[in-house]
Amino acid sequence: MFSLFKKFKDGLTKTAQSIASSVGGLFGLRPIDASTIEKLEESLYSADFGVETTDEILEEIRRAMRKEKELRGQEAGAIGAAVLKRVLVGSEGVLAPATSGPTVVCLIGVNGSGKTTTAAKLAFDLRADGRKVLLAACDTFRAAAIEQLKTWADRLGLEIVAGKHGADAAAVAFDAWQAAKARGHDTLIVDTAGRLHTKGNLMQELAKIRRVLQKNDPAAPHYSLLVVDGSLGTNSLEQARVFHKEFGLDGLVVTKLDGTSKGGALVAIYRELKLPIFFLGLGEKPEDLQPFSVDNYVRAVFGLEA
Repeated sequence: MFSLFKKFKDGLTKTAQSIASSVGGLFGLRPIDASTIEKLEESLYSADFGVETTDEILEEIRRAMRKEKELRGQEAGAIGAAVLKRVLVGSEGVLAPATSGPTVVCLIGVNGSGKTTTAAKLAFDLRADGRKVLLAACDTFRAAAIEQLKTWADRLGLEIVAGKHGADAAAVAFDAWQAAKARGHDTLIVDTAGRLHTKGNLMQELAKIRRVLQKNDPAAPHYSLLVVDGSLGTNSLEQARVFHKEFGLDGLVVTKLDGTSKGGALVAIYRELKLPIFFLGLGEKPEDLQPFSVDNYVRAVFGLEA
């Protein structure tokens, strides 16, 4: 439990430090005042928590300040964490196994979001949980994506089905499902193309992959997860809106949170779209892709210990 929380704490350090440094001892024992609240407001906006969540946190803290003669920074941090926990109720996504055949997980999103790397890390994570996983390199639009996933598969000892650059992505997905079924794999992770989300042909390709997978299993894909770059902040919300409207999403994977102070964006996305958050990318190592935990997240952001 401690080591898992430490991953969240280390991975969200920049977000936590941004809040703490701008407030000056928010997480400590020093009393806070109106000036502190003003700085906290700025830092929460900068971290992309969004207007509604920021207002709720500040109102709760102000209410506590009116009731108590003195409110210390540590207590204010605990209030902020409690508000986030309330906002994020129901946000923890879980990859439950399919009732029959391979559980199919499609990873979608724009180029640069960390989608291909996430596919490999997710396969690594699920294998550690005892699942037998097969990767499908269906980003045939970019030769580099195919080679990148192959490299990860070789490095981590994962099985993969890949087509050639320019091949029909849906045909690769079909072959991968057949291979997963024949070889006794219980999970198939499909890495898809990532051209701009405003391009209609990308949506058409994703829809074709889904139709072809459903020829094998009408319930597939069981999970369509959008991979978003956490450093984009609220810009990732627009991506989520478009993909959810055009394709239909089951949840999110938020990557690169270790390199940004905008770790609040996932709260804004969940608040608007109510898409569960399945995994967070908290570092570069394979084991740094971690299942989303509300408790670990809010504690890490507000500098509270486990």
